[in-house]
Amino acid sequence: MTVDLGAAASFMATHGRVLDRRRFEFLFGGGDAGAVLAAVDGYRNSDGGYGWGLEPDLRAPESQPGGALHALEVFAEVGDRGRALGVFDWLGRVSLSDGGVPFALPVADSAGCAPFWVDADPLSSSLQSTAFVAGVAHRVAAGDARLAGHPWLVAATRYCFDAIAALDDAPHAIALAFAVRFLDTVHDTHVEAASLLTKLGQFIPADGLVGVAGGADGETLRPLDFSPFPGQASRQLLGDGVVDADLERLASGQHDDGGWRVDFDSYSPAAAIEWRGYETVRAIDVLRANKVI
Repeated sequence: MTVDLGAAASFMATHGRVLDRRRFEFLFGGGDAGAVLAAVDGYRNSDGGYGWGLEPDLRAPESQPGGALHALEVFAEVGDRGRALGVFDWLGRVSLSDGGVPFALPVADSAGCAPFWVDADPLSSSLQSTAFVAGVAHRVAAGDARLAGHPWLVAATRYCFDAIAALDDAPHAIALAFAVRFLDTVHDTHVEAASLLTKLGQFIPADGLVGVAGGADGETLRPLDFSPFPGQASRQLLGDGVVDADLERLASGQHDDGGWRVDFDSYSPAAAIEWRGYETVRAIDVLRANKVI
């Protein structure tokens, strides 16, 4: 398996948005964390949340749980906890009484936004959105008692545990993946996580391939979507050799222009290219963590 980092750098320079170029520089070129944070600050609103297309298929300026996810991913990468606290506070303000957050909040102008974001019920908690923000929030909060004990994160964690425990049937593939990754993150700190992870395992076939209902033709979640990093408890849910085969697939997915592609639909020309930059950073990060490169 070979990956051309030089070609990937050229792809990012040619096509990547500033945020992902700065992330690439930080993760793979010894770049400055402050430059990454300055880039993500451009998506921040005065209410403490993040919008403005930080989630590429949600172009609206309003702060959204999807924006919070991507902001927290950045804070986890660079180790910034001060900005994370502001996001925790914002998530606490938009959470519902059961501790969950809505799939998305209302937008005034839906231009360039995926319909599943625009049509979401803002008065109903979503396992998918709560799991994706809570999972990465626990990564940011590791070793920081103030963040780990934040009232929003405590309530959101309880919501996720209860929502997963209440599942009788397989959730949507994307919700399933985020729920698994949430449980992986809290596996060593919350005793409930192990049994719930085993429960979710019944919905993941041994080959780790789960079709995305309502997605693009052929859109499928793969083993590394559920368990991207070595040492995670979720690896036990997958058959022998499955992760190695998926790492080979991911490494071979670099295109002639140096970047990677996603297999889902985008809802604006900007999103189509921004997802490629985001996916290129993600692919190289996962491959490096798994010692492929």
